[in-house]
Amino acid sequence: MRIVGIIQARMGSTRLPGKVLRELGGRSVLGWVVRAVREAHALDDLVVATTTEAADDAVVAECRRLGVAWYRGPVDDVLTRFMEAMAGREGEAVMRFTADCPLLDPAVIREAALVFRAVPGLGYLSTSLARTLPRGLDVEIVSRGALERADVEAVAYHRTHVTSYVYRNPGDTRLLGLAYLPVADDLRVTLDTEDDWRLISRVVDGLGDRCVPVRTLVSWLRARPEVRELNAHVRQKALQEA
Repeated sequence: MRIVGIIQARMGSTRLPGKVLRELGGRSVLGWVVRAVREAHALDDLVVATTTEAADDAVVAECRRLGVAWYRGPVDDVLTRFMEAMAGREGEAVMRFTADCPLLDPAVIREAALVFRAVPGLGYLSTSLARTLPRGLDVEIVSRGALERADVEAVAYHRTHVTSYVYRNPGDTRLLGLAYLPVADDLRVTLDTEDDWRLISRVVDGLGDRCVPVRTLVSWLRARPEVRELNAHVRQKALQEA
């Protein structure tokens, strides 16, 4: 089974504009995501799905520098952007990434791909159906068929979140969740605000410019309450608030 990785990335952000190209430990945030995916050695193709906005010329320039393919599509209809990015590409499933999660663990990416390929007829797999990982380390895979159904049926915010229609309205689609121990869903390492940036920067200062295993990251944060508290107050937006 061929799995295509798609990283959604754009310069526009209501809370932290330009976050995907901020320099973190000597490379862009987007560069961190691309490196994690590549180090997983689990996917058959990789493309960055950005928008046609002029501001995202910078994202395309970074894709060229990183040597990764890109596609430019609608700004808010991200589901359409994904479907268009998949057109002409061989693949039975999509692993979806967002470019504001620089601390992804390649081992989690690899395990998710192995499980998805091993379970016949699976339509959707995610580490967030019952989240045990810190927010910002989650991985999800959706079959091409399930994504095509969503493209036909989904409206409103489901088109922004790409996969939410699949797991909120599964129908006959088979869903599977992956869980990890120790449970660390109270931790937040996604990049949405300046306080998130402060925490992630501290992590990189402490652990270096490398992909860090989940357990190492969790242990490091557990030992440093003053770092955890930097973004403990940040509220994750609801799906409808996209």
